[in-house]
Amino acid sequence: MKTANSREVAFIQKSHQIINSKRIYTDYIHRLAWGTDASCYRHIPEVVLFPKNEDEMQKLLQTVYQDNVAVTFRAAGTSLSGQTLSDSVMIVAGKLWESYKMNDKAETITMQPGLVGARVNEILQPYGKKFTPDPASLQSAMVGGIVMNNASGMNCGTHANSDKMLVSARILFADGYLLDTGDKQSQNRFRNERTSFLKELEEIRQTVINNQPLKERILHKYSIKNVTGLNLLPLVVFDDPFDIIAHLLVGSEGTLAFMSEVTMKTAAILPFSASAMVYFKNIRTACLAVQEIKHTSAVGAELLDRKALRSVEGKPGMPEHLPLFGEEVTALLIETKANTHKELEDNIQEISQVLGDFDTEMPFEFTDDASVYKTWWEMRSGIFPSVGGMRPAGTTTIIEDVAFHLEDLPEATAELQHILVKHGYADGVIYGHSLEGNFHFIINQQFDDPAEVERYEHLMNDVVELVTNKFDGSLKAEHGTGRNMAPFVEREWGSDAFEVMKRIKKLFDPKNILNPGVIFNDDPTVHLKNFKSFTPTNPHVDKCIECGFCEINCLTSGFTLSARQRIVIQREISRLRKSVENEKLRQQLEREYLYPGNVTCAGDGLCATSCPMGINTGELTHDLRHKQFPSDSIGWQIGNFTANHFAGVKSGLRSVLFLANTAHNVLGSKAMTFVANEAYKLGTPLWTTAMPKPYKMKREEAVITQNPLKVVYFPSCINQTMGVAKGNPDQTPLPDKMDGLLKKAGYEVIYPEKMESLCCGTIWESKGMFDIADRKTFDLEEALLKASENGRYPVLCDQSPCLYRMREKIKRLKLYEPVEFIETFLVNRLDFHPINEPVAIHTTCSMTKMHLGNMLFQLAHRCSSEVLVPQEVGCCGFAGDKGFTHPEVNRYALRKLAPQLESSDIKYGYSNSRTCEIGLTTNGKIPYMSIVYLVDQCTTPKTQ
Repeated sequence: MKTANSREVAFIQKSHQIINSKRIYTDYIHRLAWGTDASCYRHIPEVVLFPKNEDEMQKLLQTVYQDNVAVTFRAAGTSLSGQTLSDSVMIVAGKLWESYKMNDKAETITMQPGLVGARVNEILQPYGKKFTPDPASLQSAMVGGIVMNNASGMNCGTHANSDKMLVSARILFADGYLLDTGDKQSQNRFRNERTSFLKELEEIRQTVINNQPLKERILHKYSIKNVTGLNLLPLVVFDDPFDIIAHLLVGSEGTLAFMSEVTMKTAAILPFSASAMVYFKNIRTACLAVQEIKHTSAVGAELLDRKALRSVEGKPGMPEHLPLFGEEVTALLIETKANTHKELEDNIQEISQVLGDFDTEMPFEFTDDASVYKTWWEMRSGIFPSVGGMRPAGTTTIIEDVAFHLEDLPEATAELQHILVKHGYADGVIYGHSLEGNFHFIINQQFDDPAEVERYEHLMNDVVELVTNKFDGSLKAEHGTGRNMAPFVEREWGSDAFEVMKRIKKLFDPKNILNPGVIFNDDPTVHLKNFKSFTPTNPHVDKCIECGFCEINCLTSGFTLSARQRIVIQREISRLRKSVENEKLRQQLEREYLYPGNVTCAGDGLCATSCPMGINTGELTHDLRHKQFPSDSIGWQIGNFTANHFAGVKSGLRSVLFLANTAHNVLGSKAMTFVANEAYKLGTPLWTTAMPKPYKMKREEAVITQNPLKVVYFPSCINQTMGVAKGNPDQTPLPDKMDGLLKKAGYEVIYPEKMESLCCGTIWESKGMFDIADRKTFDLEEALLKASENGRYPVLCDQSPCLYRMREKIKRLKLYEPVEFIETFLVNRLDFHPINEPVAIHTTCSMTKMHLGNMLFQLAHRCSSEVLVPQEVGCCGFAGDKGFTHPEVNRYALRKLAPQLESSDIKYGYSNSRTCEIGLTTNGKIPYMSIVYLVDQCTTPKTQ
């Protein structure tokens, strides 16, 4: 490990006077976690800082400038070229930087750098607008990284990238000086106070304007996608110094200044869209087709070579006979958009006519069915991680990013394919944005063998020769220069252009403290150093390429550790264990991992929903917990005792709930909350006013009738024990409410025997006690089989997390949770009378994984004219008992809930998990109940 120098130590001490110590990390585990991005490199910072606003950022920059300390800015860390890494000071502008402001009827939008790109589109969608930069990582990448890398993707090309759409920016220079390029007052102050800066900037611009060959070269280089080096185009196309300053930031990768805010133009969403997947006999033919469709109404054409197609064989939407295609077959995923259906049909006819001149491997047709083409585009967005998931264990997946002029495309692409084979990368994949001449190639690489590093070096030398000398293309089209192409910037651009870039860098950052080593690096072999390890650690996560796509759905991302960071730490622990190079450090990491990595992981599995390979880091957490509780441990023995005496445990819990409810009634909410908080500090689970009263079902002797409508109802153990909270508008316990609704619809309700002892096993599974969990599930299955007469009748469970595990483990029964059962069986037997007041719904993790979110919304909409689905509220973080034992996780997960409920004047919320509803009520400040209550309120028996 690098040792902090005296300047870094001094800065760290000063930083505690600027921002809250809780937002400063100097412990090794967090520095290691944040020393990872989506690239193949690793640099471990000495300190990681999380300023929450512009004022704090300004003070930090003033300090690093004064102390001459290097600093790197980071947002989402989905960068692929190592530009968000630091071995000095790292400043994260992510989840604390998410504010935005709509301007001019959404013609422009002003955003802070931590706003996720896909979230921007959610904000703009109601206005019929969109955020035009469209990297494949848009679901996870943040605005700061998108703009500062000039990241683009499948459709925005060079006509709608960040450089084209940027209007103005708020900028903090290396010394902390603030400039708002869109504010006249700020401009005037800058003119008065930074005269020499503007003079030098104009001299640099005149150097370019007066050098006609250089000017023409810049225009030629930017006629295709190019982000190699600094962005020189503003020097040619703008004469206003503030336009030049703002646009110089685009693609600068944090080497010039910090962008605290950016205003960008939006674009209209074209309402009609169609796509086609077209298969050609080889990559050259596909590129020839691209040259022709470039002149049509196609807005995108994604090329996928045979190996890219191989990575998605068998996935939804792909042809069943794809495995039978030849080894050179190449696909184009083509898209066209229009304002009217007639225009769309004309576009399709035009493109199809052009493609008719080419032999294709199978007939093709365009589809405007979103459910079909969305699958194709989601598959295309996940090619990089999908290919990475196929790599051999212990290897690193590297993605490079080149562009050629369209006239060179067939020859250049074929030669690129030949180079990969020549150097032994037979599994190398080529795919990308062919309409823009922009291709990515993916290779799987080992770096622990010097011979393998040398092979990689020879490959890169040939690629650089091909792109720069033979075809004068772009070594970096959209991923940023980073460390992996820094040695080749001058070679691509030539000495005149590179000298201009160095002058710009010196002007903005005279001390070279902003992201040093990125873009400008004197080490010709920097791209061959500081590779990170991919040591196998757990089969559930070993395919992870650390792209960071999971983090958008990881509730503790930005709080403790994210799913990606948990994998990073466990890989390092495994590497240290295997190498035995630093036993003390390994033990330290294992200790430090316990709270941020293990305890605060909800294990909900939502990280898998945005991972192209479906990696569920919760399974890693469960495995680690399993190791904590071997069968001879006290923890396992306690778990086994509770399983064997479950009815008694539930009875004990009812007693606790009774005492708490009695105290609540006597003391009142305010005093009881104070007492509960003090008790929590001493180690007891946290009580809140959302805690329910005790409840025990009173079952009457079953009378089997001739009614053909029968359902086996298994109230979850939690709903058999917990009633409703004091402030709920309906005081009927859920099992009674569910029973009443079923009977209202004409169903006879059957209950399994010995319900007091039955449980799905989720409680023990979450603790890693898999054998106990499976035993409880088996007992439940046997009881349900008997009650349902071996599956003759459907089975209903009222708690979605329980039902999720039941479906995973029980395959002999038809199992339903309330929303699905109501929509499937009860809707046609009930009359709905919608209320004219807004309600909120919360889709639980298990419902999301069972793809029931839309069904929940549909059912709620039958009951209310206005249904709110709060944005950016995923897993609630209650995670069984975690909301009681570690309520800070629940609080962080729901931090954006209450303001949305308040602004929409929501009085009641509905969900499908009793424990989740406790946390939602506590943090949302309104009662949350099962959706069953709303359905019962809004329905009457069907009139015949």
